Amino acid sequence: MLSVKDLHVYYGGIKALQGISFDVKEGEIVSLIGANGAGKSTTLRAISRLVPIVNGDIYFYEINLKKLPPHKVASLGISHVPEGRRVFANLTVLENLELGAYLCKNKNKIRENLEFVFTLFPRLKERQKQLAGTLSGGEQQMLAIGRALMSDARLLLLDEPSMGLAPLLVQEIFEVLKRINQETKKTLLLVEQNANMAFFISNRIYVLETGKIKISGPSYEIMNNEEVRKAYLGG
Repeated sequence: MLSVKDLHVYYGGIKALQGISFDVKEGEIVSLIGANGAGKSTTLRAISRLVPIVNGDIYFYEINLKKLPPHKVASLGISHVPEGRRVFANLTVLENLELGAYLCKNKNKIRENLEFVFTLFPRLKERQKQLAGTLSGGEQQMLAIGRALMSDARLLLLDEPSMGLAPLLVQEIFEVLKRINQETKKTLLLVEQNANMAFFISNRIYVLETGKIKISGPSYEIMNNEEVRKAYLGG
């Protein structure tokens, strides 16, 4: 489904990504883990075409995303849940969700997706007339995920969905992500610093270190890697 080949992204003199390559197969959950500054969020932003690419290619099926603007990437079926949620604070929950469906022209599908979002997140249904800016952090994260689902995208890019959330909410969010994958067959590419949760949910893991992929493989295999356990799982 997604193939990233020799991707280089620079911020001025800083080499954020230094030739990373990886694949995501249809129906998988794949996680990128690593320390702050490793290049995880930059990778998602490059796929969404929010940052310039110095070198390399990104293929979504047979389409090279390299020279496409962000709105064209979104129209192909890629939805990005950004770090920090970035909901529209002055709009209601329902209005945020409706904006997520902007590219979907099928009214029945929009209705169906909305019902699915409200099934996943009953609190959003209860608060659908409430301004998004008045929601708790956990509720805003639910809304950001729900908004992405409203686009009916085939690939969801999720940037640090557990950031700033209490442990019980983190568990809830990750269980929902797994449910989305299982029930809708959507493919998820996840950036996450909570390595335990990433291992819990993912089929495969890529470990990034200073803009390069250091280790990759099936989740169970990487989880048992001694170096990874020491660095990310506390030994």
